[in-house]
Order: sequence, then C-alpha cells, then structure tokens
Amino acid sequence: MSTEINQNFLQSIIKLFNNYKSLSEKTFDQLTDEELQWRPNEASNSIAVIVHHLSGNMLSRWTDFLTSDGEKPWRNREAEFEVGYQDKTRMMQAWSKGWTCLLTTLEGLKPEDLERIIFIRNEGHSVVEAIHRQLAHYASHVGQIMFIGKQIKGKDWKSLSIPVGGTSAFNADKLGKPPERKHFTEGLK
Repeated sequence: MSTEINQNFLQSIIKLFNNYKSLSEKTFDQLTDEELQWRPNEASNSIAVIVHHLSGNMLSRWTDFLTSDGEKPWRNREAEFEVGYQDKTRMMQAWSKGWTCLLTTLEGLKPEDLERIIFIRNEGHSVVEAIHRQLAHYASHVGQIMFIGKQIKGKDWKSLSIPVGGTSAFNADKLGKPPERKHFTEGLK
C-alpha cells in the first residue's frame, strides 16, 4: 500500500478508537458508582467488570505492540471478570491507563509499520489485522456498556447518537451544508 493510504488509515483508525472511547465516557458520565456495578443477571458483566477487562486487554495488546506477543505473561485475564472497580474514580484511572497505552502506541506507528507481522497468542497478524481485531473487540464491549447504561437509565438516558425522532432535523442540517471531505466522527456530539 502507498504511504499516503497507510497514513490515512492510521489517522482514521485513531479517530475511530477515540469515538468509541468517547461513547463509553458519555455513558459513564450518566451513571453513579452503584449503577456501574449493576448486572442484568448472574451470567452478565457489570460495566465496571467490562472496563476491568478492556483495560487489561489494552495494556496487554498495546504494550510493546511491535516487539512482543500481545498476550503478556503478566496478564490475568480470568481475574478481569471476577471483580470490577468499586468506584468510578478507580475505574476511570484504569480506563485512562489502558486508553493511553493504546493511543500512544497508535500515534507512534509509522505507515511502513502497517505491513509488519505481530503476534497475539503466537498467531501472526499484520499490524492492520491486529488493529482491526482490537477495534472490533472494543466496539462490541462499548456497545455492551451503552446498552447496560440505557437499561439502567431508561427514559432518563441521554442519547449518544441521533435521538429517535431527530433524523429529519439531523439530515436537514447535514445536507444543508456544502459537501466536504472529513471523517464522519468529526462534529459528533
């Protein structure tokens, strides 16, 4: 691939990861410490547990991303599902640590790095494949976080996308402006 395409990919993927980070944080902002512990049933995870897992995964996958296996020997994945964080402050510290590791790594990648091979559990991935793998993984958990938040808040949930009944106004605003090239996450609320 060309350097320009690779650079565009890196810029776009960083914006996508930041978008999912933001959606989660807008959910956290709507919830109390107690609500972050809520689980719909015994087989489900609370938001605090999901964050514990995401933080552990991010630290494992993105630490020494280009030079060591993404499943670090120091990671205890099973423990990530046993208990979450007891308060939002501790949860947000772990959350920030994981995201800082991820975003710092992505921002440090060069276009030529995208064709390198890295390993996750001894399985080789191109850097592009590894990035897509993690983006899909994190997006699925962000969807869970938002769904749980919406279950908890019910009618008090503050929509994180185009609210029901707001599509016509949203489209009229977008289509009433001159066409321009920009990433779809720019200008999201």
